[in-house]
Amino acid sequence: MISSPVATWPAGLLLHTLPAQLGAFLGHWALPLCALFLMAAVASTARPAQRRSAASFFLRWEWMLVLLIALLALLNSTLSPFFLQWDNLMRASRDYVEIGVMMLAMVFVIITGGIDLAVASTLALTASFMGWLFMAGWNIWLAALLALGLGVACGALNGVLISRVKLPPLVVTLGTFAFYRGMAYVLLGDQAARGYPSAFTFIGQGRVFGEYRVPFALLLFFALAIVFGLLLHKTAYGRMTFAIGNNEEACRYSGVPVARTKMTIYILSGLMAALAGIIMASRFGSTRPDIALGLELDVITATVLGGISINGGSGTMVGAVLALILIAELKFGMGLLNVQGQVQGVVIGMMLILAILLPNLARRMGGRGLRITGRGVALTAGALLLFAAFVWFFFWSRSIYLGNL
Repeated sequence: MISSPVATWPAGLLLHTLPAQLGAFLGHWALPLCALFLMAAVASTARPAQRRSAASFFLRWEWMLVLLIALLALLNSTLSPFFLQWDNLMRASRDYVEIGVMMLAMVFVIITGGIDLAVASTLALTASFMGWLFMAGWNIWLAALLALGLGVACGALNGVLISRVKLPPLVVTLGTFAFYRGMAYVLLGDQAARGYPSAFTFIGQGRVFGEYRVPFALLLFFALAIVFGLLLHKTAYGRMTFAIGNNEEACRYSGVPVARTKMTIYILSGLMAALAGIIMASRFGSTRPDIALGLELDVITATVLGGISINGGSGTMVGAVLALILIAELKFGMGLLNVQGQVQGVVIGMMLILAILLPNLARRMGGRGLRITGRGVALTAGALLLFAAFVWFFFWSRSIYLGNL
């Protein structure tokens, strides 16, 4: 039997196999999808209660992320038979735990209107410091504890320069970005610290829950995400964080401890970077000063893609976690399809542009109902064209790569 040429095209292949793939997808992922919908529903109620239409409720950015995750999972499962394999998903998820841990604190930083470009360099410095102490004969747990303390000190330096000296966060963290990375090379040079005990490497390599083989580090991340979500949305500290991002001067005149709050947020960022360094060192089983190069961009991308306003004052922790899941799913799927790393970077960059454009569109539509305006139509058309360009570029680059094999 001769197959139709249309069925060999990406869109034709998707339509040809859609019923079977949809059944397999729902069979594997009905429960995780319910969890994602529950997360989006919780995020939709994270702000003070007010009268909202059903349309504005479901036009929230978190619901859009859930939809994108579901559609991308369906597409990936159609294009690759290995995507739905549980062990592959669990193995791939470990690569994003460190990004997620640093992202939790970055949410607070960006909501205040700041930025921390030094998180990956702090990770490298604290992990190198821990490895340096271990190679000098120190107990690994004591070395890890001191590394956490060094992370606090790194965050405190950023916090003092930003909140007390009143220097711009971009300039301060750009400077410490280079300084901390340079100190990591001073400690280890071009050598690697290795030989960590198995009890320590379990943090990054261990699996729990028997046959399900869930990475221990993944459970640690979700536990921290719950704690940070409650801190952001259910405490006075979180309310002060949002208030500072909306109007710092008004907060200062109202008696809000602006400098102290920003100081503790950057300390928290340093602490989470140090924890991420411990997790990464335990996952690799060794430490080099060049680890986590460029990881700060992934952290910021996940945060902004989650709907955290780059201007500060708005966003949800659930949105940031959903964005991290979306990025991990997208990169994992492209890896299974042999998409080059450079192309993956382009795709993530396009997603970041969409992350800035679409939430603004959703907020306008959610705040004004579904009233159609010329500006709204233009923004919608632009978003759709950008998304279409992203899809076309994805399949075009894949076809070129496969044709060169």
